[in-house]
Amino acid sequence: MDTSHKPRILLVEDDQNFGDVLKNYLEIHDFEVDRAKDGIEGFTKFKSGKYDLIIMDVMLPRRDGFTVANDIRKADSEIPIIFLTAKTLREDIIKGFQVGGDDYITKPFDTEELLLRIQAVLRRTLHMDDEPVETRFDIGKHFHFDAETRELTYRNDGQTEKLRLSRKEAQLLHLFCLKKGQVVLRKDALKRIWGEDNYFTARSMDVYISRLRKLLSRDPSLCIENIHGDGFRLLESC
Repeated sequence: MDTSHKPRILLVEDDQNFGDVLKNYLEIHDFEVDRAKDGIEGFTKFKSGKYDLIIMDVMLPRRDGFTVANDIRKADSEIPIIFLTAKTLREDIIKGFQVGGDDYITKPFDTEELLLRIQAVLRRTLHMDDEPVETRFDIGKHFHFDAETRELTYRNDGQTEKLRLSRKEAQLLHLFCLKKGQVVLRKDALKRIWGEDNYFTARSMDVYISRLRKLLSRDPSLCIENIHGDGFRLLESC
């Protein structure tokens, strides 16, 4: 996010009155807001504009919010997405995180809480608080990780393959590398990367842990070990 301009938000909400009220509220609090009234218009605006954050309803005309978020994630792994919806089933909330959502707020909600969540998500998008200096790591026998560029490099038998991680994948792997061989407590990782420790953010983290395990599985000496449900540990001799 470019801090020299007002943060730009794409609000995808089909309810005319609610959308207008929320747009005005965010603009009063120094955000620039574009509004789309259905899923297809939301994705079109995303492709043609430059935004710092997307707030999106789930039950949208023409294309639902989960489908739009999935399409957005294929094009951009970084832009934060906050789902804002009346769907309160646990399965729906988990799906919201699985398709790449950064937060999930159910209606009705407190506007001040929404504002604080937006600010927290934007802060985490920029950087991790108190991020240590060390950012480059050799992992196992075949991987090199650069946390600044979020690039994971695999080298074996003269072949080199570079993979660009999503923001949360990189933040998790960075934390594991900094504490290589030590236990990273689940609650600490959640508060550091997601901003809060609750059931739904924990399920979101599990999704990213699974992705990292799949990426690192090409080196049989590496593993991310579960520690009695309390946390995880990156080991180089599994």
